[in-house]
Amino acid sequence: MAKCLCTQYARATEWAALAGARWLGRADEEAAEDAAASGMKAALDELPIEGRIVIGARTGEFVLPGGTVGSGGARVDLALDPIEGRGVVARGGVGAMAMLAVADEGALLQLPDMYMRTIAVGPRARGVIDLDRPVAENVQKVAESFGRQPLDITALVLDRPRHHDLIEELRSAGTRIKLVGDGTVTASISAAIRGTNDHLAIGIGGTRQAVLTAAALRCLGGGMQAQLWPTTRSQIEGAHGVGVEDVAHVFTEEELAQGDVIFVATGVTNGDLLRGVRFMADSARTHSLIMCMRCNWVRFTDGIHFFARERREEVRLLG
Repeated sequence: MAKCLCTQYARATEWAALAGARWLGRADEEAAEDAAASGMKAALDELPIEGRIVIGARTGEFVLPGGTVGSGGARVDLALDPIEGRGVVARGGVGAMAMLAVADEGALLQLPDMYMRTIAVGPRARGVIDLDRPVAENVQKVAESFGRQPLDITALVLDRPRHHDLIEELRSAGTRIKLVGDGTVTASISAAIRGTNDHLAIGIGGTRQAVLTAAALRCLGGGMQAQLWPTTRSQIEGAHGVGVEDVAHVFTEEELAQGDVIFVATGVTNGDLLRGVRFMADSARTHSLIMCMRCNWVRFTDGIHFFARERREEVRLLG
C-alpha cells in the first residue's frame, strides 16, 4: 500500500498561514489571500502528486480552480481555501484558518461558485437532520439526539443580512444562537466536535465552503445536507453546465466528498479550534488540525518553524 501523504499536506496549510498572518490587521484582504495562496502552492508543488484544483481561491493567480499543482505522482482532487476569513485577517479579528481537502481523482463534486443552503451537525445528530423540514423541527430533532431541550443547544449562524429570517426562526424555536463573522467551515467543524458547546451550523454559504465542510465532516463522522441556492438564471445554467440537472437536489456530505478524504487546517488567527500564528524573533509557531479517513485519525499538531539554520531561540512548551 502506498504511503499516505496526509501529514505532508499540513506543510501547505502551514505555509499559507505563515504568509497570510503577516497581513493581520492591515486592511488588505486580497493581499492576505494572495500571500497565503502563494505559500500554499509552493508547498503543494513539492509533493509527489498531480493535483487538480476543483475548489480554489477567488482571486489571484496561484490556486485558481482548474489549475494543477504537485511535482508529479498520484492523481488527486483538491479543494483549497488559502484563508477562510480573509476579512477577519484584514480586520485583525479571530477565527481565520488556512485549509484544504484532498480526495481521489473525481471524488470531489465540482459545483459553480454560488450560494448553498446548508445544515451541519456532529455524529450524534447525523441521521436526524432534514433540510426540507422547518427549522424548528430540525432544532428539536438535534436537541433530542443530545437528550436536551432546544434551549440547551447552540446554533451557529453566519452574521449576514440574508440570515435575518433564519435567525428569527431559530429564536422562535427556542435555541441559543451564536453569530459568527466569518468562517462557515470552521463553524461546521465546531458543531461536529464535542466540548465546544456548539451543536449545529446552519445558513446560506458558498459552494466552495460546502465541499470543504463535507470533507471535514466525513473525517469527523458528522453529517450535512446542502442545496444550491441560485439567485440568477445564469447560475441555474451554470449548475446545468457541470452536470447538476436538478438544482433543488439536496446533497449529503458523501455526495460532495466521496471516498477516503483528507482534511487539513492551520490557524491564521486565534479561534475556538486552533491558535493563530505566533511570530517570534527567529521562528513562528503554528497550530494545525489533520484528519484522514485512510489513516483513521484526527490529529492536532503544534509546529515551530525556524527562519534560519542557526537556531538561537529556545523551544518552549505550548502554554
